[in-house]
Amino acid sequence: YTLGIDPGTGKQIQKSVYGKTQKEVRQKLTAITAEIDSGMYQEPCKMTVNEWLDIWLKDYQIGVKDSTAYLYERQAKLYLRPALGNIPLETLKAHTVQRLYNSLSQEHDGQPALSAKTIKNIHGVLHRALDMAVRLEYMLRNPTCACVIPRVVEKKAEPLDAPEQKKLFDVLRGEEFEALFLTDIFTGMRSGELIGLTWDCVDFEHGVIHVEKQLCQVRKKGCRFYFGTLKNGKTRIIEPAPFVMEVLKKHRADQQAQKKRASDLWNEGEFPNLVFTHADGSHLNQWFVCRTFQSYLAKAGLPRHRMHDLRHTFAVNSIMAGDDIKTLQENMGHYSAAFTLDRYGHVTPTMRRESANRMQAFISNLTTESG
Repeated sequence: YTLGIDPGTGKQIQKSVYGKTQKEVRQKLTAITAEIDSGMYQEPCKMTVNEWLDIWLKDYQIGVKDSTAYLYERQAKLYLRPALGNIPLETLKAHTVQRLYNSLSQEHDGQPALSAKTIKNIHGVLHRALDMAVRLEYMLRNPTCACVIPRVVEKKAEPLDAPEQKKLFDVLRGEEFEALFLTDIFTGMRSGELIGLTWDCVDFEHGVIHVEKQLCQVRKKGCRFYFGTLKNGKTRIIEPAPFVMEVLKKHRADQQAQKKRASDLWNEGEFPNLVFTHADGSHLNQWFVCRTFQSYLAKAGLPRHRMHDLRHTFAVNSIMAGDDIKTLQENMGHYSAAFTLDRYGHVTPTMRRESANRMQAFISNLTTESG
């Protein structure tokens, strides 16, 4: 049927309408004609998922970190385009997407199953892309909203206990990166924040460290390093134990002497004034720091730990030392105290017992005075 002229394009609108009865067909035609007359009619989108992903990745990543945008492109290339790319947006159904998620969670043709976290990330990319398509009225609804994804089980935090810390400290003494790892374990800074820390952010006068940026690299061949924003976008101030500031003072003196000896060979490159560098002044990267950490653990006869476990160690030490959750949240740079409590709630039984003991002492004082 030719139903009229599309006011947006000026083209004739032709529509095939199907129904079980003539009455049903007339009702559908009447509804479409009413949309045309009111100017609300929109031709069905003819774009495929591939075509929309091209547009979304190119035009709708404003404000997204370069590293995040690269991960979006990679997830789309490896998983979304091969399975869904040729499907028209308007015909993409939830069960089609669900089958993709299910297949990714299983071993197939010698390829290992993807982790629940990876599938969640893939789902996140597709959901964001289709959500924008819905907002632009290219789709009526987002089919990913009806999908079920595997439950992600958080990796258990494995902080170093006191004996392990003692062994690590003994090995670190006098080592090239002693200051870096001591600062990490006593401030809880992320590795990107540590290698991106500059001396202008270390305030010796007031005994604080301003955490304002991190050194990043897009995981793409040929991409350069750059100073990026923090994980949650919020800068923070850490007031570490005086011991840490003394470690950094000594490290600064050592670095200045090293720079003087290197003379023209000192190579700061695009990142001058870094606190932690290679022997020639060049910047570190997270892979190198993690590998170095593993070598120190092996030398100390300790089991393998992730670099991030030093951050967990700081959190546990802080709680055991009596820090409240709100203070710990601010030092760690978490987005909420609830997240901090949930992450480290297993450390609090001792704190609860100490609280009960303090309350008992308070009650005993009250009853003694009233008696």
